[in-house]
Amino acid sequence: MQQQELKEGANIGVNAGEKGMVQVFSIPKSMKENFRYTFCPGCDHGIAIRLVAEVIDELGIREDIISSTSVGCSVFLYDFLVVDCVEAPHGRALASATGVKRARPDKVVFTYSGDGDFASIGLAESMHTALRGEKVTSFCINNTTYGMTGGQLGPTTMMGQVTTTSPTGRNREYFGYPIKVAEHIALCDGTAYSARVALDSVPHINEAKKAIKKAFQVQLDGLGFGFVEILSSCPTNWHMTPEEAHERVRNEMIKVFPLGVFKDVSA
Repeated sequence: MQQQELKEGANIGVNAGEKGMVQVFSIPKSMKENFRYTFCPGCDHGIAIRLVAEVIDELGIREDIISSTSVGCSVFLYDFLVVDCVEAPHGRALASATGVKRARPDKVVFTYSGDGDFASIGLAESMHTALRGEKVTSFCINNTTYGMTGGQLGPTTMMGQVTTTSPTGRNREYFGYPIKVAEHIALCDGTAYSARVALDSVPHINEAKKAIKKAFQVQLDGLGFGFVEILSSCPTNWHMTPEEAHERVRNEMIKVFPLGVFKDVSA
């Protein structure tokens, strides 16, 4: 691949000599072509949303899918995806998704949340959805902070990490320990699939896509609750460049939150 350029707004092609440009990359059909980008530069939400869109296309479920998103970084999901979307209060995405799935069991229902949304204010909804084995799929973006509201300490903030509400770093005596979300969800009897992935490198992004597809597949197969925790950077609130933030994911976060599949009833 000697040359790349942007074609027709979002499509990327490579120089094929006399044959002209050959398209090798394009926006998934489940993503809007003229979306309003609402995330900070270097944020990994864009990668995660694209992976979800790619999987929706590959599974051919776009016409049958409904998403439930709540307040937080995920609140603008409807600006990016060409799917029906229900807006929920902060932390209540899975409560909303449960109602949608029970009312329309023929639909594919998923939630997309941040770690504060999923594992703090919404922890009860998240755990009980998994315990009931609701046939929905859920994605949790773990960036160890409340990214949308100012970088406060969240449920996954790591020990010693400085935030706007822990200026001397997280300590056990005052804040307790960070929650290992994927492991807790895996312990729920109704969970069919629970995994943790990261977006810091191309190999990890490829593995993340496989996990996202599997989480949808267990719903399609009627096996139970599907869950993926996605380790993501937050350059703005971490006060880092995107490159430094990805190094932090790779060198610090993965040590605290190991990658892998913690439960797969179909295996």
